[in-house]
Amino acid sequence: MAKQYVSWGRYPHKQQEGFDFSWRNQQLPKDANFLPQGNARSYGDSCMNHDGVVVSARKLNHFIHYNQDAGVIRCEAGVMLSQILDLVEPHGWFLPVTPGTKFATIGGALANDVHGKNHHVAGTFGCHVTQFEIMRSDGARMICSSQENADYFAATIGGLGLTGFIVWVELKLKRVENSAVNVENIKYGSLSDFFLLSEESAADFEYTVAWVDCLAKGGQVGRGHFSRANHARNQVKPSKPKMALSVPIDPPLSLINSLTLKAFNSLYYNRQKEERAYSAVHYDPFFYPLDGIKNWNRVYGPKGFLQYQCVVSPEHGESAIREILGRIAAANRGSFLAVLKLFGDVPSPGLLSFPRPGATLALDFPFEGEKTLRLFDQLDEVVHQADGAIYPAKDAHMSGVHFKQYYPKVEEFKQFIDPAITSSFWSRVMEEK
Repeated sequence: MAKQYVSWGRYPHKQQEGFDFSWRNQQLPKDANFLPQGNARSYGDSCMNHDGVVVSARKLNHFIHYNQDAGVIRCEAGVMLSQILDLVEPHGWFLPVTPGTKFATIGGALANDVHGKNHHVAGTFGCHVTQFEIMRSDGARMICSSQENADYFAATIGGLGLTGFIVWVELKLKRVENSAVNVENIKYGSLSDFFLLSEESAADFEYTVAWVDCLAKGGQVGRGHFSRANHARNQVKPSKPKMALSVPIDPPLSLINSLTLKAFNSLYYNRQKEERAYSAVHYDPFFYPLDGIKNWNRVYGPKGFLQYQCVVSPEHGESAIREILGRIAAANRGSFLAVLKLFGDVPSPGLLSFPRPGATLALDFPFEGEKTLRLFDQLDEVVHQADGAIYPAKDAHMSGVHFKQYYPKVEEFKQFIDPAITSSFWSRVMEEK
């Protein structure tokens, strides 16, 4: 049946033919070009299939096994990270790695090999997956782990759903004492300050990340708020905040523009008067600040938005990020959500995983047609020259030439692709020479 299976960025906005995969013994579609899909929280076209159908795992949302003593959980691919947290956190367990939304599915987290604020100590999501099952389009099923079908294990982690339909995933959890996170928020004045704070914080803080005022210029380029945190110990549990805000309708135009961005960034940077502020908060607002606003993607209007997330090598880190921020500020096309972090050197088991040592910057832009695409072309030049890469899960623009350069194991990966599975992203980067 026809449903609106669209990505979170809503660009490109195309209606998809699709159906729900509802039980583990169900069969995949025959004689059809299809793409497995989770909760469609990817921003670009990696979760879209404009030439075929999508097979949604959203109804494949049951827990299979939970070893509370060992902290190991097995669940169907459509279980959301929020459901896992609701089950395991009261027992003293937490996700070992979590992206910026808890409304991603565990299958999507595996397929995109998501990362979090603790990459420098924990690596990617795939580092903590013990095993999973995939089903191929011919009906064959395969258990994959580092010991069994290890080649498909590596190809599927970060493999964008192209190696087969992920049926279930088993994950090793992280022990925590309670739901509180001790956070130190540092107001800093320049990009150089960010790199110094990151280096200073790496050994003692599990979570590090910065919000950046991407419109700042001159000596203030890269200024922002640096947050570093650890799970709390022996403290009273803070109450979990309730989702109180919502964007109920689509505005006719994007609410994010040069005027609102300048005002927001200035107010947000100056919201904290003191240089350092300390707080103990529930994990929810720290890890998932935007999840507290239902349908927040609507603020970008009917044309949707694109996210630009890149990583640049340590050798070029500060100069490349400075150049990228300078080009964004010069174009007056900034983002109210600009996130900067340093990746560590924990290797991912995935062939196509995005995280690698260096500085990673993520920004959201309302789609303004050629203006946006031209800016992305300029940013791509910097990333390429800085031996960097673009994140496929957030992309709707990267060229095929750049993709093959950023992911040199792509030729090795191709042998594991299911012949009936493709995506709009894959078709785009493979067709472009």
